[in-house]
Amino acid sequence: MFDLISLIKTAGYIGIFGIVFAESGLFIGFFLPGDSLLFTAGFLASQGVLNIWLLAVLVFIGAVLGDNVGYAFGRKVGPMIFKREDSLLFHKKNLEKARIFYEQYGKKTIILARFMPGIRTFAPILAGVGNMNYQTFFSYNLIGGLLWGAGLPALGYFLGNTVPNIDKYLVPIILGIIFVSILPTAIHILKDPDHRTQILNIIKRILRIHG
Repeated sequence: MFDLISLIKTAGYIGIFGIVFAESGLFIGFFLPGDSLLFTAGFLASQGVLNIWLLAVLVFIGAVLGDNVGYAFGRKVGPMIFKREDSLLFHKKNLEKARIFYEQYGKKTIILARFMPGIRTFAPILAGVGNMNYQTFFSYNLIGGLLWGAGLPALGYFLGNTVPNIDKYLVPIILGIIFVSILPTAIHILKDPDHRTQILNIIKRILRIHG
C-alpha cells in the first residue's frame, strides 16, 4: 500500500497516464494495479497531492487511447497470437469464440471489462480479433473509460473527504477492491473444464519442482 502511494507521488500524472494506457490495451499491462492505483490516486487528490479533475481527464484519455491501441493490434496481428494450441490464454478456437461473443455481448463487455483486471487488458484486443464494428467499440469504449477512469478516482476522492481517518482503512479497502475485481475473472476461468485442467497441471508441476 505504501509502495503504491510512493509510486503515485513519484510517477505523478505522466506515470499514472502511462500505467492506465498500458493496462488498457498492451500485453505487458495485464499485471498492473489499475483499480487500486486509481482509487489511491483519488484519495491522494482529496489530500491535495493531485488535482482530481486533471487526474480524471488524464485517466480517461489514457484508458480510451489504450483500448484503441489494443483493438488495432488485435485487428491487424491478433490471429497470429492464437497459433499455439496449448496456451491457457491464447487458443485457435478462441478466434471464433471471440467473434461470436462480441457479436452477442460486445457492447456490455467493453464496459464491464473495465472493472476486471486481466480482462480489461485483453478485451479490446479480442474485440479487434473478433472484428467487432469499430464505431460500436469506440462508443462503448468511451462510456467504459469514463465510468472506470473517473469513477474510481472519484470514489477515492469522495471517501477521502467524507470518512474521518480513512487512511487507517486504505489497506482493507484496496484489498476489497482487488478481491471484487478478480472474482468474476476467476469464476469464469474455473468454470471452463479445459482451464481447470491446465491450472491443475501447472500446480502439479510447481509442486513437483518444489517437492
